[in-house]
Amino acid sequence: MIRVAVFLIAGAAGAALPSLFGSPLLLTLLTQAAINAILATGVGFLVRQNGLVSFGHAGFFGLAAYIVALSATNAWMPIGATLLVAILAPALLALLLGAAMLRLAGVAFSMLTLAVAQAFYELALRWRSLANGDDGIAAQLPNRILGLDLSVFQQPESMFVICWIVLMLVLFGLSVLIASRFGTLTLAIRENEERARFIGYRTLLPRAAIYALSAAIAALAGVLFALYNGFVTPNVLYWGLSGEALVMAVVGGTRAVWGPALGALLFFLLKNAAGDLTEHWPAIIGGTLIVVTVLLPRGASGTAALLMRRMGVRTA
Repeated sequence: MIRVAVFLIAGAAGAALPSLFGSPLLLTLLTQAAINAILATGVGFLVRQNGLVSFGHAGFFGLAAYIVALSATNAWMPIGATLLVAILAPALLALLLGAAMLRLAGVAFSMLTLAVAQAFYELALRWRSLANGDDGIAAQLPNRILGLDLSVFQQPESMFVICWIVLMLVLFGLSVLIASRFGTLTLAIRENEERARFIGYRTLLPRAAIYALSAAIAALAGVLFALYNGFVTPNVLYWGLSGEALVMAVVGGTRAVWGPALGALLFFLLKNAAGDLTEHWPAIIGGTLIVVTVLLPRGASGTAALLMRRMGVRTA
């Protein structure tokens, strides 16, 4: 009940932000931050449960965005089916890839995820008859989506509320999963896979399921991106987006399920503040990442939780 109350309060507080901030620019930034927070949550969940680092989640993000844009433009499926396929197809692909790639660990796995994402990037870049290459695709979305007017998804005031609610639902669902027997099992496999196999557990399928779920979360972010922008380019598949999502997860901390989402918000605030100061803002981001990694190994969420425990506040 405490978990439900916390997420309900957080959801209501976030939904009230558009009425407090009337600046369209600020709401646009917050909407982009919320979409990237969902992507970072998928990356951070994989790190937390499997102990693996992915440089390829932009592949699932971009694949979902392209499925929405291509299907809506070419009228392949009704929009409801399109959104469902855009989430399930990357998850199924990740499950199949995970069955092969998760036999490797460490740097080898990370490089394979990078290679898969870059293969999708090159495909979208060079297959002009399908994806229009570097010029991208302007999605011809229907006037109504899931019973809502298209403008609801393309105005920052309303889209932020949608993205925020989706983010809260994702975090709540993951918190329930982590507390379940399956979540405990995957943590045990992460800590000592050999011992888990020794006591009778099959370890490959649970790890592949976690990878598929993290890909589905990234695909969900890609769907929201396509609906909000109505335009998709190969940049949504590029490894740089995966790197940014990983930086968000590290800055926020992966021990708490909500850490990567906090890291996404901090990343966007720092990025825009640094961009106003200098054109060399990536150097500031890199320096901040070094400081956080060395001085705050648990990230912003771990540090905040530690401070709250010292003040006697119970945290989830």
